[in-house]
Amino acid sequence: MILITDDLCARLLANGASDTEADHFPVVKLFDPTGPATWLLSELDADGDTLFGLCDLGFGFPELGSVSLAELQSVKGRLGLGIERDLFFQARFPLSVYAEAARHARHITEDERLLRQAADALADPHSELPPDTA
Repeated sequence: MILITDDLCARLLANGASDTEADHFPVVKLFDPTGPATWLLSELDADGDTLFGLCDLGFGFPELGSVSLAELQSVKGRLGLGIERDLFFQARFPLSVYAEAARHARHITEDERLLRQAADALADPHSELPPDTA
């Protein structure tokens, strides 16, 4: 599977080339089909390899950071399967909202309730998300 199509690459590069720091929406979601690792990526550096986004290796500590596209493409997990792209992923919130929800859920989540709570919490700096009950 092609992890980053030409269209996705163009969108990621445009976000990465932005002169101002912005809270971009994730452009692509990648995942390990045989394990818990997931990446929500929003930017690609001009080098064509360094991606930025929310990275979750499945240890309960998702974090914002960079990852190499070449490394993701070379991964062979259990059963010899590589990393795949979620063909149905549609970002509904900026990356910061996914990161805040993941911090509380301890994994990347697309749960609408948790994402809305995270968005509300980020909008109100005095708010605190309740513990994940899902």
